[in-house]
Amino acid sequence: MSDKSPIDKIRNIGFIAHIDAGKTTVTERVLYLAGRIHRVGDVDEGTTVMDWMPQEKERGITITSAATTCFWDDHRINIIDTPGHVDFTAEVERSLRVLDGGIVVLDAVAGVQPQSETVWRQADKYNVPRICFVNKMDRLGASFERTIGTIRHRLKVNAIPIQLPIQEDEHFRGVVDLMQGRAMVYEDNNGMAPHEEPIPDSYQDAYQQHRDAMLEKIVETDDALMIRYLEGETIGVDDLMSGLRKATITGQLIPVVCGTAPTGRGIHPLMNAIISYLPSPADVPAVTGVLSHNGQEVVREAREDTPMSSLAFKVITDPFVGRLVYLRVYSGSVKSGASVVNVTKNINERMGRVLQMHANRREEIEEVGAGNICAAVGLKNTFTGDTICTREAPVVLEPPKFPLPVLSVAIEPMSKADQDKLSDALDKLAEEDPTFFVQYDKETGQTLISGMGELHLEVLVDRIRREFHVGANVGKPKVSYREAITTSVKSEGRFVRQSGGRGQYGHVWLQIEPTEPGEGFKFENRIEGGVIPREYIPAVQAGVKEALNNGPIAGYPVVDIKVSLYDGSFHTVDSSEIAFKAAGSIAFRDGVKKAHPHLLEPVMDMEVVTPGDFLGDVLGDLNSRRAQIRNIEGHEGIQVVRVMIPLGETFAYTTTLRSVTQGRATYTMEFRDYEPVPEGMVQGIIRGVLA
Repeated sequence: MSDKSPIDKIRNIGFIAHIDAGKTTVTERVLYLAGRIHRVGDVDEGTTVMDWMPQEKERGITITSAATTCFWDDHRINIIDTPGHVDFTAEVERSLRVLDGGIVVLDAVAGVQPQSETVWRQADKYNVPRICFVNKMDRLGASFERTIGTIRHRLKVNAIPIQLPIQEDEHFRGVVDLMQGRAMVYEDNNGMAPHEEPIPDSYQDAYQQHRDAMLEKIVETDDALMIRYLEGETIGVDDLMSGLRKATITGQLIPVVCGTAPTGRGIHPLMNAIISYLPSPADVPAVTGVLSHNGQEVVREAREDTPMSSLAFKVITDPFVGRLVYLRVYSGSVKSGASVVNVTKNINERMGRVLQMHANRREEIEEVGAGNICAAVGLKNTFTGDTICTREAPVVLEPPKFPLPVLSVAIEPMSKADQDKLSDALDKLAEEDPTFFVQYDKETGQTLISGMGELHLEVLVDRIRREFHVGANVGKPKVSYREAITTSVKSEGRFVRQSGGRGQYGHVWLQIEPTEPGEGFKFENRIEGGVIPREYIPAVQAGVKEALNNGPIAGYPVVDIKVSLYDGSFHTVDSSEIAFKAAGSIAFRDGVKKAHPHLLEPVMDMEVVTPGDFLGDVLGDLNSRRAQIRNIEGHEGIQVVRVMIPLGETFAYTTTLRSVTQGRATYTMEFRDYEPVPEGMVQGIIRGVLA
């Protein structure tokens, strides 16, 4: 079996949203309508196809992004269902890196929520065209107009409704199609095709008003359409749809549709919108990479007659077939058994078997063409972000970028027999998850695991026990602090050893200065006149980078710092790379101590949704946790409180919130940035680290 879908008939899309907006249910309905599955699963019952992990079934949330394929109107749709919880943001990041289009699912009652904003920013980073699906239109308090208002207000985009909901006595019956000028009404909840009817008289005024607004927004994006419109010409539906498609692909307009996934109403028009407005791999700019030998930029067209290039965006350990590497094929075609090269690591690999994935089930195929997504068995040394291509045409594609972990816990085996098995399990999980770090602390003898939050680490530890059958004890969560400097200093590092025979000599002068938050580490070589030979410069940089890992206050990594090597000296006989590495490390450590270092803590954006009766108690508790209130909004007896809060103050917040609100309030949070720790708390944190 091979995959030979025409490139213009392929859609690579992902469902992205805030947690509980209904992504997985929408995906299930799409697969059911396309005939890919024959029974719609339920998230609450743990019976969905896409949420296949035991942890997903138990918690009723998506944890890992799952890929599948279906067909609609002669088009092949490759789908990735992504998690909504902030702890699993890496799954969204890697999916958006390889997708051509996204469907942002929004709750018709809550509108745009914090994680909706996060995934929107992630999609912006990779220039992914989007449409919005306003879900749960049958809920009490649902409002299509208000949700579109939150899209425009919070996401600052030009959202354009292409449907109007038909609601009677708060029941969602179908939609008015603003393009085709007809009503699409559902008679039952089987989710199959709706009936086409004339637009009801009570909706005629709203239809005309919204259609005129839609028409004006579309013609504003196309000069040729604008001229025809101003000359009074009637613009046909095909031209309007073509204009909206172009504007959606370029990000000028965001089409908005609506429905209710649990009953399947609105899914049929959503799938038509996916085909009509989201791009094929041929519609988006060709992928660019750099040649591995000289760094020259090169373009790879999405065609099968071009050299093969693909990006590994996900690695999982499958209990039946072993190590699976997910690939997005950008050009050429991937063939089962082919010899390929991992250009990122310059290692020869064999493709082995090529699989088409359906969540955790798989179908073997012989060949996968450009523009498609597949999984491969046999790529032993390939990891997330690596480029796979042919030896004759090596190119390196840009890998996805992942945030650093913010929370750590100590983990230890329960018995001697679990020791080796634990190391193996941690290595395999770290291969799968780029935001999961494993570190051995020599001073305490502890193994530390770091991740994006409590839930992230809880799920990983659960997997260690279930999948790898390893007994493990876990300590209390610890915040991953950072250290930074506040002033610029100059520092000397001298490493001189003489013990008979050849000695060691390295001498450097560094200028160390703070940079803007988020800029990371920068190293600049300002040596002139060969004061230090060129071959020793990388050694100095390596020594500085090594010293970055242990700051002077409490041993946390130093961030947002620029180091310039501007002077020094060398010995023609005794100088070596080792000596200059040591000199660089000494100069950096001494300099950072003098540069007025301070401790930084991770700060989260939190949103608490609570009944108005409990607002006072919620605010009182947040104030006791050093939270900064940003704003409070209320509608229909519900208050939404947005705050900035240090991560260290959020442990066990779920229990506290439930107790002060009788279990009726919920909260979500996402990482914001690092900010200085108040002076009065630094000593307490240091004591905690040393304890």
